[in-house]
Amino acid sequence: MAGGIRERGDDDEDTEVYEINVTPFIDVILVLLIVFMVAAPLSTVDIAVQLPAATAKPQPRPEKPIYITIKSNLEIAVGEDTVAKPLFLTNLTRVTEGNRDARLFLRADKTVPYGELIGVLDQLRAAGYLKVGLVALEAVRPPEFGAPAAPAPAAPPAGNP
Repeated sequence: MAGGIRERGDDDEDTEVYEINVTPFIDVILVLLIVFMVAAPLSTVDIAVQLPAATAKPQPRPEKPIYITIKSNLEIAVGEDTVAKPLFLTNLTRVTEGNRDARLFLRADKTVPYGELIGVLDQLRAAGYLKVGLVALEAVRPPEFGAPAAPAPAAPPAGNP
């Protein structure tokens, strides 16, 4: 009889049973699984932020900068020429003369969705253009912590609107 009391016989020796009862172990694992399933969504909180203006010292510009502009209507311009999205990289290769090490300056209207800006950056990276700078307005003074910075008046870059 399993688990019952055995009567001792002269020829029977005491034998120890080496079995692990896994039922409590499974119960603990299931409780931990439920705890993690409840806690995981709480760790991915989406926080809305307003990004500040840049107060870093402006870097010197090259003599002939190459600007890529994303307009508010999502048209793309290379230099001063508006180009169709499928021909964007072809036109850029012509302007840079195939030099993938050329420094590019990417600027976008503040109404352009962030995803559109990242899409253009991905296209540039996939084409081999890795030296891309983002153009922003300079802040008049360093902002105080928590206070929005006032942007400087927009001045067109020298030789390029």
